[in-house]
Amino acid sequence: MTDGLLVRAVSVLRVFSSTRPSLTLTEICALAGLPRSTTQRLLMQLLDVELLTRVDDRYTISTALWEIGELAPVSLRLRERALPYLNRLYEATGENVHLAVLDGFDALYVARVVGPNAVPTLSRMGGRHPLHTTGVGKALLALQNEEFLTAFFARQLEAPTMYSITSQSALREELTAIARDGYSRTSQEMTLGNVSLAVPIVTGPNLPLAAVGVVTHLARSNPSRTIPLLKKMAEEISAQLRELE
Repeated sequence: MTDGLLVRAVSVLRVFSSTRPSLTLTEICALAGLPRSTTQRLLMQLLDVELLTRVDDRYTISTALWEIGELAPVSLRLRERALPYLNRLYEATGENVHLAVLDGFDALYVARVVGPNAVPTLSRMGGRHPLHTTGVGKALLALQNEEFLTAFFARQLEAPTMYSITSQSALREELTAIARDGYSRTSQEMTLGNVSLAVPIVTGPNLPLAAVGVVTHLARSNPSRTIPLLKKMAEEISAQLRELE
């Protein structure tokens, strides 16, 4: 593929999402903003290299693309080392446990542990959410330098719920407290009724900044118990990661 063709092929792959896992040619054309003939040619090439699959007139991401994604260092190293500790955290809380890394201006969820009694959440492994509306996101955001924060706040911040904080001054004040106290908290800022507590994980020079969090229902939130557990798990995960460097 030429550089231009590769860029267009990636733009086709990126139109798929958790809410759009299966698309027709017409839908892909509209979402990617490409002519029908160009899109059709790209789809045929992506099918040939097994990055897409097709059933009848609908296209989906292939398992081959998933296999390639699993080779990323964050999957092979960070998640594998962290998973036993995430499981222990779930056993201690019975709530949703998330592991996320900084990816651009988003929190990218690379692992999660859930159970039958955990509250429903919008997060999924491989999904992403805004930094300013999630516990793991705020934990990651609080450790960024001024250059990053200036660029972050230059954007229009979305508000998934009426409780989402989009004021720069309010968020900066909160980030200062997070950096001081070593943990973050969101209350109904991503999903109504849910509270998230999170702490950053010190990784290494070859791994992205990460954070671990617990999401629970507002009525069940117990920061005095959960925060020490999170900090302990983060320290133990950090110790495991340091052995890799």
